[in-house]
Amino acid sequence: MNGDIEQVGAFRKKFYQAYVVLITDRLTPEASKVYLNSGINDTVSLHITTARLRQKIDIINKRQELLYAHNRKKKDVRHFILPQWKRCFDILFSGAALVFLSPVFLLIAIAIRMESKGPVIYKSKRVGTNYTIFNFLKFRSMYTDADKKLKDLAGQNQYQPEGTPEIAKDFSMEELGGLMFGDDGVIDNGGMLVSDDFIIPEEEFISRQNALDESPFIKIEKDPRVTKVGRVLRKYSLDELPQLVNILKGDMSVVGNRPLPLYEAERLTNDESIERFMAPAGLTGLWQVEKRGDAGKLSAKERKELDLKYGREFSFFLDMKILFKTLTAFVQKGDV
Repeated sequence: MNGDIEQVGAFRKKFYQAYVVLITDRLTPEASKVYLNSGINDTVSLHITTARLRQKIDIINKRQELLYAHNRKKKDVRHFILPQWKRCFDILFSGAALVFLSPVFLLIAIAIRMESKGPVIYKSKRVGTNYTIFNFLKFRSMYTDADKKLKDLAGQNQYQPEGTPEIAKDFSMEELGGLMFGDDGVIDNGGMLVSDDFIIPEEEFISRQNALDESPFIKIEKDPRVTKVGRVLRKYSLDELPQLVNILKGDMSVVGNRPLPLYEAERLTNDESIERFMAPAGLTGLWQVEKRGDAGKLSAKERKELDLKYGREFSFFLDMKILFKTLTAFVQKGDV
């Protein structure tokens, strides 16, 4: 048996994508486990029926087709590489800005701590270039329990189309009767989906999710979660200053598409907007400077289009133009 195991291991190393089947008459469960761990994909009895053998062959063929499709898809995936000129500019700009603005950082930190309890810097997971997830830094401009209030404020979302339904309606366990749950959380014979937060019919969930997908961006006017100091920071974009550290680290650039929160990014992976992640992520970008004079109001469609436009057309001169417009339009007219 040991010799067989060594041969199987050597074969697996040389032909790592092969589907290996062991044909045997007698094999204990313990021995079967050893063979499977060594690289065997399946075992077949000498007395297998013709129908069962054909079924196994069909499964093997299907597996190979899926494996080929998966490998081909991986090769087709684009991977954005940041140009050297852009990285050099990011390091010089962010380093100089951090030194020059260090007194401002100190004053802002004191003001935040004097008004409300909690950390001075707010960290959130954001999705940047090539779907890279990183800790996005901002001066805290909200009360510490702000995230818990987000669901309650969903109806005030500036980007939400009219008539968008609420997230989900709860269904009690009594209403479900004796329906059986599958391993994946789906009720096998009832078409119901089960989440940690709700239970909902599958058709209704799809309908509501499609409505949400029309507006993947979340923005609330006159947000009650924002502190008094936070309103000043946001008006002058001072809450964004800690992102200079992100830029220096290489998480993002000075100019690029804004890194998105996870719950926003996941709604953009199934449409044409996937291209926005194949471009630089940045502190300021095209849609920010083009829409600052319109009280900050921007439709989700316009925002997507400008993100895609920047990803296709960005250059050193476009970056300098955007940066200049950002500095001249420093004070936002809208209550962001």
